Amino acid sequence: MSHQRSTTRRLDAKERTLGIGIERPIRISSGHRLLHHDGKCSRPHGHNYAISIEITGALTESGWVVDKGDITSVISEWDHRFLLEAGDPLIEAFEQSGDGEAVIVLDHPPTAEVMGVYLESRLREELPDTVSDVSVRVRETSELCAQAVQ
Repeated sequence: MSHQRSTTRRLDAKERTLGIGIERPIRISSGHRLLHHDGKCSRPHGHNYAISIEITGALTESGWVVDKGDITSVISEWDHRFLLEAGDPLIEAFEQSGDGEAVIVLDHPPTAEVMGVYLESRLREELPDTVSDVSVRVRETSELCAQAVQ
């Protein structure tokens, strides 16, 4: 007599890691400048950023660590925006031109490293308590990529 396994198994309680954009990164286009930089990055310019995320946590009742849509909605908040450090005179220029909503104001210079820290923090705010770790990788160019040390 053969025994069929039940299709209603209890899900393993171990945490899982969900990778989003690992093989095919989420792409956003954003402008920025580094206000206190002595080189060409002090001028307004833009990049086509490639972002990938790893999120670790327990499975929710829905059967996933997080809904990918929740991740992409946070990342897309920065798409086609200009990232500036608080105190940058360009903030006022954007506001005076009627395009103030196009600016994301950060407390620190908008480098790839800082972008990763801000996005990790923003994702932690939005994601359920079942998430234990968030790691964001921001590739600014083919030569420059920033991520947290694991």
